[in-house]
Amino acid sequence: MTLAANDGVNGVALGVFIFFFLAVTVIGFMAARWRRAENEQSLDEWGLGGRSFGTWVTWFLLGGDLYTAYTFVAVPAAVYAAGAAGFFAVPYTILVYPLIFTFLPRLWSVSHKHGYVTTSDFVRGRFGSKGLSLAVAVTGILATMPYIALQLVGIQAVLDVMGIGGSGNWFLKDLPLLIAFAVLAAYTYSSGLRAPALIAFVKDGLIYLVILVAIIYIPIKLGGFDDIFAAARHKFETPNAAGKPTGALVPPEAGQWTYATLALGSALALFMYPHSITATLSSRSRNVIRRNTTILPLYSLMLGLLALLGFMAIAAGVKVKNGQLAIPQLFEDMFPDWFAGVAFAAIGIGALVPAAIMSIAAANLFTRNIYKDFLKPDATPAQETKVSKLVSLLVKVGALVFVLTMDKTVAINFQLLGGIWILQTFPALVGGLFTRWFHRWALLAGWAVGMAYGTLAAYGVASPTQKHFGGSSKNIPGIGEIGYIGLTAFLLNVAVTVVLTVVLRALKAPDGVDETSPEDYTADAGDPGVQTELPPATAGSTH
Repeated sequence: MTLAANDGVNGVALGVFIFFFLAVTVIGFMAARWRRAENEQSLDEWGLGGRSFGTWVTWFLLGGDLYTAYTFVAVPAAVYAAGAAGFFAVPYTILVYPLIFTFLPRLWSVSHKHGYVTTSDFVRGRFGSKGLSLAVAVTGILATMPYIALQLVGIQAVLDVMGIGGSGNWFLKDLPLLIAFAVLAAYTYSSGLRAPALIAFVKDGLIYLVILVAIIYIPIKLGGFDDIFAAARHKFETPNAAGKPTGALVPPEAGQWTYATLALGSALALFMYPHSITATLSSRSRNVIRRNTTILPLYSLMLGLLALLGFMAIAAGVKVKNGQLAIPQLFEDMFPDWFAGVAFAAIGIGALVPAAIMSIAAANLFTRNIYKDFLKPDATPAQETKVSKLVSLLVKVGALVFVLTMDKTVAINFQLLGGIWILQTFPALVGGLFTRWFHRWALLAGWAVGMAYGTLAAYGVASPTQKHFGGSSKNIPGIGEIGYIGLTAFLLNVAVTVVLTVVLRALKAPDGVDETSPEDYTADAGDPGVQTELPPATAGSTH
């Protein structure tokens, strides 16, 4: 992955990048002393920051969690390559916030009341089913792994554009990425969720600064938005080798089903990811969650401006072999070297924060819902914390191997597959927050059908570079339109769940024990009995 435009290392940009990287490294290790608890050997402390974060810390943490280096690179890259289709991320982030306003406070309350650390903890407690809980946990881990890998891809893109990726020696080429990985692993192991929570302030501040400067400075240099949109229109209307337009400023009628279903399916899936829930459960009250759902849309405004950078890259004449490099190369070409370094630091740090949260979330799932549920039921809080720390390292190693040994397009397509998978946990998680009607066996069967259909359908999608898993859209059975595979699989999942629930209820199949009660779903931190009912591992750690 090299750029013809690069004729050497950009020393000034690299120096600025290293300065910010060292700064956040120091912050990451210092975070271990921030709000330190008397007993640090529990997942509440290491994996959820003591469930003590207020509105602004949670806002930056969720923003750092959801708006990643991959977002910074891939959303405008999609606009650069195909035009309006790349803007699907904007409507889906608008759709998601009213949705999460309805169920995240309920999840926080019941999790706080019972000491749940993961979504699988809740599913096991609600439906009395370790099998269903295991399915949710395995899905979460599988969906998270390629997502972490893509954060490392974002760092690689920045390093390549700065000229570091051009070495013929594989070790020297990948050494900066290995160093970044080692530092990330070290401060995550030491500080847990507190590290990305503190670093998120720096990361989001830099991203807002870079986007605000870019949206003003770059159009001035390019002659204004009229010229930018004219250049984009000209590119997309120019036929490719097959004689077809390469994209469009407005989604064509044939692509509207794809656009709409991808936006809706992505909105439903976003807060099913374990890292989204980990950041949510780290907050100290349900009102913090409610307030965050009202101010998080500020990031959607930022995302809309970010997507416009794809059109600017076209107008600036950026030519890259890999579309993921378009925006870093735009910054390299348009900004002074020192500010290009700031922009590269924003992308690099934008990779470190979500990668840390994702690895913690995946480790918590393994520890609570595989290790403790099936391997060592009598594990102490200290043992749980130790296992989670070690697994967080293994998850990062797996992501690093994935990035270093596989084509970047494969990583992106597996992340799309992860979105299809994680959406299949929606009926158990969100459905369980509002009703106990669904039968646990029906939910498990629906999950299995959704996973099988989604995986097989994605396997059959080819792209110019891959025979299989080449995309996430396919013909919708019975409709004849091209749509998001994940949403089709989700509808099949729901249909199977509902039908089987009716059958199993009629047959009086044994139901699991529900350890929750209706008042648990509206409980707050200050309510009587909430803290006293927490398990010993978490009692006293909630502020």
